[in-house]
Amino acid sequence: MMPSGAPLCNICGEQLELGENGEMIVACHECNYPICKECFEHEINEGHKVCLKCGTPYEGKSKDGDDDSDADDGIKVHETPSTSTLASQIHNSEDVGGLHARHVSTVSTADNEQVNEESGNSTWKKRMKSWKGKGKDKKNKNKKDAVPKAKADNEASAPSEQQMEEIRSPEAAALPLSVVVPIVKSKLAPYRTVIIVRLIILGLFFHYRVTNPVESAFPLWLTSIICEIWFAFSWVLDQFPKWSPVNRYTYIENLSARFEREGEPSGLASVDFFVSTVDPLKEPPLITANTVLSILAVDYPVDKVSCYVSDDGAAMLTFESLVETAEFARQWVPFCKKFSIEPRAPEFYFSQKIDYLKDKVQPSFVKERRAMKREYEEYKVRVNAMVAKAQKTPEEGWSMQDGTPWPGNNSRDHPGMIQVFLGHTGARDIEGNELPRLVYVSREKRPGYQHHKKAGAENALVRVSAVLTNAPFILNLDCDHYVNNSKAVREAMCFLMDPEVGRDVCYVQFPQRFDGIDRSDRYANRNTVFFDVNMRGLDGIQGPMYVGTGCVFNRQALYGYSPPSMLNLPISSCCCCPSKSTKDVSRISRDAKRAELEAAIYNLRETDHYDENERSTLISQMSFEKTFGLSTVFIESALMENGGGVPESADPSMLIKEAIHVISCGYEEKTEWGKEIGWIYGSVTEDILTGFKMQCRGWRSIYCMPLRPAFKGSAPINLSDRLHQVLRWALGSVEIFLSRHCPLWYAIGGGRLKWLQRLAYVNTIVYPFTSLPLVAYCTLPAICLLTGKFIIPTLSNLASVLFLGLFLSIIVTSVLELRWSGVCIEDLWRNEQFWVIGGSSAHLFAVFQGFLKMLAGVDTNFTVTAKAAEDTEFGELYLIKWTTLLIPPTTLIIINMVGVVAGFSDALNGGYESWGPLFGKVFFAFWVIFHLYPFLKGLMGRQNRTPTIVILWSVLLASVFSIIWVKIDPFVKKVDSDTIAETCVAIDC
Repeated sequence: MMPSGAPLCNICGEQLELGENGEMIVACHECNYPICKECFEHEINEGHKVCLKCGTPYEGKSKDGDDDSDADDGIKVHETPSTSTLASQIHNSEDVGGLHARHVSTVSTADNEQVNEESGNSTWKKRMKSWKGKGKDKKNKNKKDAVPKAKADNEASAPSEQQMEEIRSPEAAALPLSVVVPIVKSKLAPYRTVIIVRLIILGLFFHYRVTNPVESAFPLWLTSIICEIWFAFSWVLDQFPKWSPVNRYTYIENLSARFEREGEPSGLASVDFFVSTVDPLKEPPLITANTVLSILAVDYPVDKVSCYVSDDGAAMLTFESLVETAEFARQWVPFCKKFSIEPRAPEFYFSQKIDYLKDKVQPSFVKERRAMKREYEEYKVRVNAMVAKAQKTPEEGWSMQDGTPWPGNNSRDHPGMIQVFLGHTGARDIEGNELPRLVYVSREKRPGYQHHKKAGAENALVRVSAVLTNAPFILNLDCDHYVNNSKAVREAMCFLMDPEVGRDVCYVQFPQRFDGIDRSDRYANRNTVFFDVNMRGLDGIQGPMYVGTGCVFNRQALYGYSPPSMLNLPISSCCCCPSKSTKDVSRISRDAKRAELEAAIYNLRETDHYDENERSTLISQMSFEKTFGLSTVFIESALMENGGGVPESADPSMLIKEAIHVISCGYEEKTEWGKEIGWIYGSVTEDILTGFKMQCRGWRSIYCMPLRPAFKGSAPINLSDRLHQVLRWALGSVEIFLSRHCPLWYAIGGGRLKWLQRLAYVNTIVYPFTSLPLVAYCTLPAICLLTGKFIIPTLSNLASVLFLGLFLSIIVTSVLELRWSGVCIEDLWRNEQFWVIGGSSAHLFAVFQGFLKMLAGVDTNFTVTAKAAEDTEFGELYLIKWTTLLIPPTTLIIINMVGVVAGFSDALNGGYESWGPLFGKVFFAFWVIFHLYPFLKGLMGRQNRTPTIVILWSVLLASVFSIIWVKIDPFVKKVDSDTIAETCVAIDC
């Protein structure tokens, strides 16, 4: 009989049958493990005489009633404890083997309801096939070893702990943690076809342009040809790395099934979070505090999370706000986990304009939420009071509560400082539960030392975390990027902890998403095209670039190691293309050095039995100090293959002292830090350089785009701040171009960086140079309108077809790109507009400043972009901060407007025949003006509120200029009276 609601068999998924007395049949009377009669019979026939769940032997007796082990066993099938002892006898087969470690399915209650007969039979057939194969292997092994039957029966006992682990784990281990889904061919094939067609049309177009010069305007024609060739080259660099885009999906529930079993310690890997800040007056402590609180409340085992906050400005305000944050976290963290709220940054959670009662069923939620909001507002008041007090620094400097002077009163000359909050030895939350560790770090700074800004601060955190916690993975965030998805770490672990996928993964990069951006995204702050198109294309090659925040690193990759699958391949780190003999010498030298290093690592790992002094001496002799620095504790942690905590030989009482030592300002001298280890120095955009070095060693990266954005940050929506931000990025690219790490030649012979990936990195360093032809090209329309010349000769039918085909291929490429990526057309248009705005301003300045820095040693200091906005919504968007970066685009707008006015005036003066040539020139000028329109709108003030006086003056000036232009006619050829008389001789006036 099959009763409704009966439990399902944990092997085949079928419902359990009832015994003759109407009670449920179970196999084991100890744990009542549900197995149907057929599966149980198969178990006995295979010689498995113990319960799969608890390991208790099934009760049995021989046919003759004695306990002779050589006789066939009679195994009882028990009913539930409430039933009678009636059970059916199932005879065992003659061949009784030991326990097989195999896969056992445990189906949840929700899944049980969906199991049907077809799926159960399919699962049963698969398992029967695997069991038969294992049974044959077992029989062959028994025959080969000639094990007596009696001995095999006597040894069939309860399985060992390892065997039980193997029984439970195979199914969880077989479940995928992630899957790669390529773009469907129906979307990708037309996209690739159009790219090839566009490439062919470009070739024909340039053949026509070069073979048909404009003699009357040769300088203008030559300038336009050079600009167009560069634009085509830039398009190739940008387009072909998007040849094979992919999507990735994760299965967080499978990660939990594999590494978080009930009743056992969590098997998830530890993660160290890095948060960096400099000036609390420009990066408000409340924003940093929200980032820290979102980290402490992340959905991850608390003993696996540590948060390190780098205060590179050594500000007492940052330290005191962190003290308040640690105290508030004792209430905030349990509230988040109790009600599963998102996001877990209080400022952004309480400011959400959504129904916060949706999906909330606990009656106490409203009351506790109201109380928590009041606590947070009181916490904000305390932090804001600290900020107000810090606006004016006392003459004698800041003092701590006990009257001791603050060690960081001089931000450029102070000792290293470390303070550990919370954690397993610190304060617990209000419910008595442990909280993640929170560590304040301010590295030592002294005059005369190079500190390398953010990259140096990140490297200091790498060393401190290695000494204190040594988690195998590191997640770094900017101070204004909070955790928007509490399961973001689990998303990354689906890749990094997968033995098949994560073996050669150096980092998992998440896209950047932003709050507080105006609805139209006037200045393309979201960078949607880059994050949703370009990065997905790179994920199909060797992985996305590192973009500075929202990235989970493999610690071993930061230490300069090669991926496990490429340990034997040589690494080329040359900056040029030397001769063959020089290459051979360089390769032999590198190989010898690497062999020596690997031998030293092997020997060091074989010295676990040495005492501290012997190990310290050995490390020194093996020259590890030249690579990692003078810290035995750090070197031991760096040589641990999978991280996993502090070295056993380390004395806990000395860890803080050792951590202070590794952040001293002279620790990195004569080491590989910033050269081959950690964040790489040499550019203000250390993120691109660091990721590039890793992938040159053979590592690959992963792009993770969960449905709910993992992290969110704030972006500078003010025009001036946005341009300064873009200037910094472009200057970093120019610095990389002029350094030994230029992707054009660095590691060109190593063979580890795929050529399409290299093409993408080349694009990241040459794009600022596009500003030179871009500015020239945007100036051409005005010159053509003012001089009456044009860069294109009179078009033939073939030329018209080429121009039409080129424009259509550009449009179709964009449409198909939008189709597979899901990006909207407005984002694409904003991206094109800001490409012109940034290219004609910030990128242009970056090129000149980069060459000045290289040739004259003139360094440029950048102020940190302000993160706070006005009280009114998008108030900062309309604020005008005049800067020299605004001059070039403003000039382009003015001269093109003047050119349009002049062109129409000239057409009115020249008659009907002048309107035809005018069309192409005016179209060209309006192309420039439309691309610069967001910039023009930013100069005018508030959205949709252009001042009337601006409109009146514009109309007046345009009218006056038109009248004067018609009167002067500066480009019309002058004819004297004698010439007129000669031409009129034959005319009867």
